[in-house]
Amino acid sequence: MNQEKIMKRRMITAIVLMLIAFIALAVFIGLYIDETRRVQETYRSQYMTELKHASEEIGFFLEPEGDHQLIYRRASSYVSGANSFAFLINDFEDRQKIINELNTCLIKYPEQMQEKMEGVKTAIDHIIEELDKGYDELEAVIESIDLKGN
Repeated sequence: MNQEKIMKRRMITAIVLMLIAFIALAVFIGLYIDETRRVQETYRSQYMTELKHASEEIGFFLEPEGDHQLIYRRASSYVSGANSFAFLINDFEDRQKIINELNTCLIKYPEQMQEKMEGVKTAIDHIIEELDKGYDELEAVIESIDLKGN
């Protein structure tokens, strides 16, 4: 009889510990999901900040005065930063590709891209305003580049 009581206590203790473990697991999963969402918001915020800086630099580039090569490199650098953050954002694959192609074109084809900076600025401004047509406009600019040229 004594042995039965000991076994019942052990089973009850095991069940209580198992329930506590499941509750703790649920809490940690909830915290993980919340933190992941917060990190994604930070990545999106940084992505938009980089695009805003790139748009501002392109605006300076379009002005007739100034060191256009330096301004072009700064704008390219900001687009590169936006590209880095785009790859950290979840469910952003199509847009990642477009931003990556823009970054590649800015690096590989500076002479052609300098002629198309007004279109790039318009597209980036539309992206900043959260209009999907901005990505379509960027894609059109990228497709207009002669990839065999310089």
